[in-house]
Amino acid sequence: MAETTLSDVAKRMRRKGKGKGKGKGKVKGKVLVAGPDARSRAAAAAALADELDVRLVTVDLAEVVSRYIGETEKNIDRLFDRAARSGSALFFDEADALFGKRTRVRDAHDRYANLETGYLLLRIEAFEGLVILATNATTKLSAPFRRRMDHVVRIKRRAE
Repeated sequence: MAETTLSDVAKRMRRKGKGKGKGKGKVKGKVLVAGPDARSRAAAAAALADELDVRLVTVDLAEVVSRYIGETEKNIDRLFDRAARSGSALFFDEADALFGKRTRVRDAHDRYANLETGYLLLRIEAFEGLVILATNATTKLSAPFRRRMDHVVRIKRRAE
């Protein structure tokens, strides 16, 4: 997974989507946007979605993660199913909070948090659309998460 630019990512994804058959015209991929501030990362995600002509859905983690067992997975399923039906791209900012290195299991809460992260990774991997994940702390991301990214784009701080 080599670092690249947003325009290169867009070109590659457009080329991939021009194949023959069932998936023709679909934009599919997993892009990690790394940058120092949230506004720059969000602007980069919006620019990529705009360039690829897909609607961008910003995922509000507070609406997805639940304290009740099984509810987080149901919310994740609903989120990905809606995005698949509408052809939307999903944008997760602060990905390091979700996909950081897994904690050592000390109790049932740690075990369950690791299971939720694993489930979300599986859904991202199986998703037939575009997922953009952003972080300012790439070193905190787990190795399994980093391996799943198709592209990495590093951006600089946005001019004020």
